[in-house]
Amino acid sequence: MSKFGFFIVLISSLFNSAIHGQSLKDDFESNRQINWVGDDCLIDTCVTNPFAQGLNTSSNVLKYNDVGGLYANVRINAGFSFDLQSCSVFSVKIYVPSNGMAGTQTNQIALKLQNGDLATPWSTQSEIIKPLVLDQWQTIQFDFKTDPYINLDPNSPNPMSRLDFNRIVIQVNGENNTSKVMAYLDDFFYEGAVSVFKQLVWSDECNGNGAVDSSLWFAQTQLPNGNAWFNGELQHYTNRTINAKQNNGCMSITALKEQFTDQAVTKQYTSARLNSKFAFKFGRVEVRAKLPFGVGTWPAIWMLGKNIIEPGAYWSKSYGQVNWPACGEIDIMEHWGSNQNYVQSAIHTPSSFGNTINLGGRMMADVANTFHVYALEWTASKLVFKVDEQVHYTYSPTIKDANTWPFDQEHYLLLNVAINPSIASNFNQSSMLIDYVRVYQVPQSNLTQTTLPLNTAYPNPTSAEVMFPQIQAPASIKIFSLLGIELMSVDVTSNEQSVDVSALSPGTYLLQIVQDGQVSIQKLIKD
Repeated sequence: MSKFGFFIVLISSLFNSAIHGQSLKDDFESNRQINWVGDDCLIDTCVTNPFAQGLNTSSNVLKYNDVGGLYANVRINAGFSFDLQSCSVFSVKIYVPSNGMAGTQTNQIALKLQNGDLATPWSTQSEIIKPLVLDQWQTIQFDFKTDPYINLDPNSPNPMSRLDFNRIVIQVNGENNTSKVMAYLDDFFYEGAVSVFKQLVWSDECNGNGAVDSSLWFAQTQLPNGNAWFNGELQHYTNRTINAKQNNGCMSITALKEQFTDQAVTKQYTSARLNSKFAFKFGRVEVRAKLPFGVGTWPAIWMLGKNIIEPGAYWSKSYGQVNWPACGEIDIMEHWGSNQNYVQSAIHTPSSFGNTINLGGRMMADVANTFHVYALEWTASKLVFKVDEQVHYTYSPTIKDANTWPFDQEHYLLLNVAINPSIASNFNQSSMLIDYVRVYQVPQSNLTQTTLPLNTAYPNPTSAEVMFPQIQAPASIKIFSLLGIELMSVDVTSNEQSVDVSALSPGTYLLQIVQDGQVSIQKLIKD
């Protein structure tokens, strides 16, 4: 295979490397992905099927053995929050032999949804109860959209409107009894929504050493009002490696206690604020990170409309048209050291900004010493915020206009660690460590890939400008690194299109043209 062919294969594999969804399946044989836990009950997750007949002739099943526990059940911690709007049905096969049932209670099976993050997960549970027939395999489906459900707390909302369920409890016969129950379970199944955002379009894997990758990030240092940053923040942002660098597979943004003078202003703290040199509309953002520690630290992973008017911001000089909050702000993750393990997401728009009402968050475990994946899924209708695939906030205003929804235009990413006036007197330094930053979008699977004629772009090699005499508007031109990272994007609005590539470092790039439903690719050499 030629080197160029290898590069195309590499990019294709990168673009299609992630599918995000909600899936729980267990056939207790080859398709094992669930860790089952027995409460007040004995279980064996792989026993020979003693009743291989009827609906179920598979080899192995789960044995459920309630020897008299008051609250006997088996449960699953899903690892994500269920989006019941995308899929409301849970399914399981069950066999209860008549000699396995003692007592006089009604033969039934219940499936309960709980919030496993609560100290008392059952307190806000919702359950569906179905009757059982003995001595035969049967498939039981629990549909929280159509089946009658029971909320333990009558004040709990309809389960279809909730995003906090992340645990499943299956119970054969009711609670508060000491009767023995023997049952066999098989083929548990739940298949929720699969994200449409499967194509990796931009990323920083943070695998370099030294300064952050300047082809991906811009260090924003200019004081926006000539004296300070907003919110009473105490730091200078710098472009020094002591404040932002790559090392050991991570990028670190470090806030330091140090006297530092810049722009004729002296401050007692420094840090870094990075703008992505990539802007996009709609997609999924993933950032795997550890957060700083200490009262007064304020790290954030967030986004602004690239049309913002803000002195010193990367996009503002070329695209600045409106002030904040008309540009829109999406806070994927913000965190305050005064509430060390609480993370929050928020939205700022003209309808609600500053002390906004549009926010949500949750307590996490050890955010300073443990990596977590902070994610946003942004569509034309809503913004969904997750940590480790558990949804904690969704923003979807009924009326979408300039006041409530400035999110129909491109935004860029920001990473920073600010210092609040509440900074602890003994603070010296702390860092946000970032393992990777990734942006996924909908694949252009309906486009046909072809090879560009050699004279489509010239001169090639080039030191500055590239001409495209054969392109007819409308079309788009994109330039990628050999790792599939988008570096430049131009919308073709005239038939005499040219692109200035003088800012690119010397090397080999991939040139992509989308026109008339076709994707065309060729190498571009920058002298």
